[in-house]
Amino acid sequence: MIKTIAILSQKGGAGKTTFAVHLATAATLAGLETAIVDLDQQATAEAWGEWRDDAPPQVLPAKPATLTRELERIGKAGFDIVIIDTPGAADSAARMAAEVADLILIPCRPVGFDLHAIAQSAGIVKSTGKPGYVVFNAMSPSARALREDAKDVAERYGLSVAPIWLAERAAYRRSVEQGKTVQETEPQSKAAEEIAALWDWTRSQLTVVTRTHSNKEHT
Repeated sequence: MIKTIAILSQKGGAGKTTFAVHLATAATLAGLETAIVDLDQQATAEAWGEWRDDAPPQVLPAKPATLTRELERIGKAGFDIVIIDTPGAADSAARMAAEVADLILIPCRPVGFDLHAIAQSAGIVKSTGKPGYVVFNAMSPSARALREDAKDVAERYGLSVAPIWLAERAAYRRSVEQGKTVQETEPQSKAAEEIAALWDWTRSQLTVVTRTHSNKEHT
């Protein structure tokens, strides 16, 4: 059964699209048929997909009003994973993506304004009842105290924090500008290791979701 991941952030510049394309490409490299649904009017993920010259993962534009129909079409086409890239500060689009998702991931930079903005995402996660996690990115590798402080803030909003975090690395920007990801341009890099670890953890969360659904079906 197809699994859907919604990438949410109510603040622009949180790195949602970079996060989405890296996670989708990691899933593709793991052998899964993966699609990105771009709900953002800026169509950044769609542009990245065009730069790849039709190499997977496939990037598909959609609007909130047509999201459910698009997901049904993708499911019938045999895809395994769908990652929804949502616009910043668009509560209705983010809420709709969250409602159809099996897992919600919230990329967040560990700084004041970004941490404050996750309160809105926390409200969406709570209202949908879906599993949701903050994933810190653009972190300083040596800022352990900062990570702990940021984690405390997220947990005060009632959000769980993923055990994998992404460091501030130029490799992410360089790869995306080429229509690729760090696993493709710098496969031996620390950045590639981070993305591989993030995908392994994300896949484990989807397995938990699958088992939970399976248990419900047999009760």
